[in-house]
Amino acid sequence: MKDSYISHIEAFHHAAASAGVRVNIRWLESLDIEKKGPSLLEGADGILVPGGFGDRGIEGKIRAIEYARENEIPFQGVCLGFQLATVEFARHVLGFDDANSTEFNPKTKHPAIDLLPEQRDVKSMGATMRLGAHLVDVDSNSRTAKLYAGEPVSERHRHRYEVNPEYIAKFEAAGLKYVGRSDGGRRMEVLELRGHPYFVASQFHPELKSRPLRPSPLHLGLVRAALEPK
Repeated sequence: MKDSYISHIEAFHHAAASAGVRVNIRWLESLDIEKKGPSLLEGADGILVPGGFGDRGIEGKIRAIEYARENEIPFQGVCLGFQLATVEFARHVLGFDDANSTEFNPKTKHPAIDLLPEQRDVKSMGATMRLGAHLVDVDSNSRTAKLYAGEPVSERHRHRYEVNPEYIAKFEAAGLKYVGRSDGGRRMEVLELRGHPYFVASQFHPELKSRPLRPSPLHLGLVRAALEPK
């Protein structure tokens, strides 16, 4: 896992230096959470659910997100973590028990996450995802805007699925706010949970542009939030 997520390790090094602390990363396999439950997360000051592909360990990641949401543990989701935060909310707050991404259950009655429209006729998977940097419009009153200090948000992407627009109004009415959007407001990019100390997730990968003197704002936000109870 350390090799797969080296960019997150570096982003936390950058954020830790900026915050003047040392970040101790505890790695958990999501399959273990599926088997043994979210008690494995006890003692964590913050929880990150990163990106990934395939359905392996998906339910464990969803349980980790539920644990962070219910116990007010600072949480950051990235790419797939962003999508699963949406699925978790649909299941456990809105009551759509079978909510899922059509990537994992094409027959779900509540496709909270669905294939990008331009991907529907794609047959070859090579280099056909939504890739590269895209400009994101961020609500000026959001936590995310403060973390980016009002600067333009242009971050790198790598995904085929997105939040189903048919559910956005329901999510937002229940407190899950999509504070970052792109393509004229058509694509959901950043979510924040109202009333939670720090529950922020992004469709983009902020870790990829993190640098020692310019840490990923969202990783830095998670580190700072993890320090607050202490």
